[in-house]
Amino acid sequence: MNLKDRYKAEIVPALKEKFEYKSIMQAPKLEKIVINMCVSDVKDSSKALENAVRDLEIITGQKPIITKAKKSVAAFKLREGMDIGCKVTLRSDKMYDFATKFFNVALPRVRDFKGVNEKSFDGKGNFSMGVKEQLIFPEIEYDKIDKIRGMDIIFVTTAKTDEEAKALLEMLGLPFSHS
Repeated sequence: MNLKDRYKAEIVPALKEKFEYKSIMQAPKLEKIVINMCVSDVKDSSKALENAVRDLEIITGQKPIITKAKKSVAAFKLREGMDIGCKVTLRSDKMYDFATKFFNVALPRVRDFKGVNEKSFDGKGNFSMGVKEQLIFPEIEYDKIDKIRGMDIIFVTTAKTDEEAKALLEMLGLPFSHS
């Protein structure tokens, strides 16, 4: 049973019972997953951005869009409008496929992994976390990368509170650390 079917069959009824919703339509759901990869060495190497885009495309199965600098920052040698990274927004089936792979394959490959920090909610039911290296994804071949890059992963839910969002993400399989 894939994650989408499990969400409909098991998770929605469990959330309805836990939070005493009157209708199953009130149960929070995962709306989208945004994966952002910032490329700090783009000013030194023109290939850096291409490689980041390639890595992100391999990981998500979707073509990333290039993100540009909003402001000029002299300390970082950045000018407004410069390409500084790439991002992907996953929805529906691709989102659930990525979530399954991320929870069950990628996170267990993180060294000394004890669960994700439960304090990373934004107060509106969205959860963000950082990953230090793209190598935790099995599709990335160690020999083919030029540099280890991290990425931000944001889980956007329809939950009204962080408590509801945490319950949803926990039931979907995101391992929280209970410290």
